[in-house]
Amino acid sequence: MDSFSDVWKEVLAILQPQLTEVVYNMWIQPLEPVKFENDTVVMMTNTDFKKKIILERFYDIITRGFEQILGFPVELDVIVSQPVPEKQTQEDEKVSEEAFTFDNFVVGSSNKFAYSACYRVSNAPGSEYNPLLVYGRSGLGKTHLMLAIHERLKRNFPDMAIVYTTGEDFANELYHCIAEKNTEAFREKYRNVDVLLMDDIQFIQRKQSAQEEFFHTFNTLTQTRRQVVMTSDRPPKEMEILDERLRTRFEMGLLADIQPPDIDTRMAIVKRKADECKLNLTPSVIEMMAEGVKNNVRQLEGCVKKLSAMKNLHDIDPTPEVVMGVLSEVASTGKPVSEMVASIMDAVAAEYRVTIADIKSDKRVANISLARQVAMYIIREMTGMPLQNIGEYFGGKNHATVHHSVKQVETKMEKDSSFKLTVRELIKNLEEA
Repeated sequence: MDSFSDVWKEVLAILQPQLTEVVYNMWIQPLEPVKFENDTVVMMTNTDFKKKIILERFYDIITRGFEQILGFPVELDVIVSQPVPEKQTQEDEKVSEEAFTFDNFVVGSSNKFAYSACYRVSNAPGSEYNPLLVYGRSGLGKTHLMLAIHERLKRNFPDMAIVYTTGEDFANELYHCIAEKNTEAFREKYRNVDVLLMDDIQFIQRKQSAQEEFFHTFNTLTQTRRQVVMTSDRPPKEMEILDERLRTRFEMGLLADIQPPDIDTRMAIVKRKADECKLNLTPSVIEMMAEGVKNNVRQLEGCVKKLSAMKNLHDIDPTPEVVMGVLSEVASTGKPVSEMVASIMDAVAAEYRVTIADIKSDKRVANISLARQVAMYIIREMTGMPLQNIGEYFGGKNHATVHHSVKQVETKMEKDSSFKLTVRELIKNLEEA
């Protein structure tokens, strides 16, 4: 129960900035965590009416919060009990507020620039790096940095008006206000803040009225030196449906990307999260987990939290066998490796206009060699297979050949931004397929 309570405190830290104070205090904060089993979270409230409202109005936001913390989707069930004390202790509030901070963000070469930019903004909002756009694939820590900015601003500038929202919620709130003929209240809320933090800005790119409203909100804030921070899963130039006026304004500020963490950073993330959960992991298990989840910090942390819950709730030790099961359940693509490899081969062959037979051959023609190297790199990134096993899919090529190919792709990605974009887009499309 203590472990689940700790998870709920972290979920509260995510939900609180997204809701008004009245809504948060009335509906969300009084909920009590009961249990977590079979990927279902059970919460308790004190009336049938509250249960109905929570399931109808707040089901999605609560389950998204749990997914963000745990790294995998959950279902929500609400039970009704007798009235329970609703007041949090000061210590509980302190834990909740400190769930996502700069102090517990693991910094590595892949995220150091974005971390530094966000930290500077949190110390002097509106004075530099305005606007700031942090972009990168899902699960790499963008929301953690946004909530860390929010936490530090609240602590250092208690009188500052700060709004944290998402692109999707911004659009939905706008449409609700339009339907209620109350757009002035919407504008009053967003154009009179000192800091606007908007997560997943890419969700407004298909919504013309939301883009138009955000364009004017953005101009109002930045022209008066009020801070705007955004996150996105891609840079502005890749937001094809985004209004050109917005794309230009995003690019006039600071763009900071976050890349998947290297092995040392991933091991540090596992160690830090295990320490937070008071979970004892051996060095070999830590390395196993870091090798098992390469591209998603949220999933990596979710694995640690699931191991912690298994230990606290069922006294199951994190043995290598147990860890492998959790890695498979939480971080798996859900497809057999052979199917994944076939999909990767098809995608790479189409991109470089060669055949799969060409990729598997020993031909040294430039575009075929490059396609072969890219295929090896993506297979390594998406499946985590040992290099020797990858070589078997390419006519039995040895470990050294695959290692050389992977390094060639990594080097080319560092030097050629266009090539890097192509490889990342291939991986993104394969992940979403």
